[in-house]
Amino acid sequence: MMNLRSLALSTLFLAAILPIDAAHGQAEAFPARPIRVIVPFPPGGSVDTVARLVAAKLGEGLGQPVVLDTRSGASGNIGTEMVARAKPDGYTLLINTVPLTSNPHLFKQLPFDALTDLVPVMLISASPSLLVVHPSLPVRTARELVALAKSKPGGLNYSSAGVGTNPHISGELFNFLGQINIVAI
Repeated sequence: MMNLRSLALSTLFLAAILPIDAAHGQAEAFPARPIRVIVPFPPGGSVDTVARLVAAKLGEGLGQPVVLDTRSGASGNIGTEMVARAKPDGYTLLINTVPLTSNPHLFKQLPFDALTDLVPVMLISASPSLLVVHPSLPVRTARELVALAKSKPGGLNYSSAGVGTNPHISGELFNFLGQINIVAI
């Protein structure tokens, strides 16, 4: 779960770096309006669930509505581009995951550069990946699974939510490390 102290410190950091309103010569009270959080993945998934929890607590703490805006598609690239192109005023935030760092390696060209167009604020959650098999598969350890996969190249499958997602990257890393070919589906 997220660390509320880190959330509070990050919020204070955002408030401290907001630009000064040149017309009035004073800093705008932050937040003066609702905050928009872009979720670049479909509703009901892990990112959406975490975003809902964060938005509720952030809204309570700031005294302003925090509105979730789901903009899924292209392995998170559609929503991420929206945030990269948004006015850098602290009112448009992004909650993303592995595709933020893997997509530059999976797509020939992206309409944004995550290293220069976005600024990381904080890690809000972490989730482990588990390796499980159907009980009918005659393996009980990762070593046994690797041996079985080597005996049946391309004959085993693993589930994936799509190219560039956490399960896909984890599965391909497992393939690479084991020098095997379990096929993503």
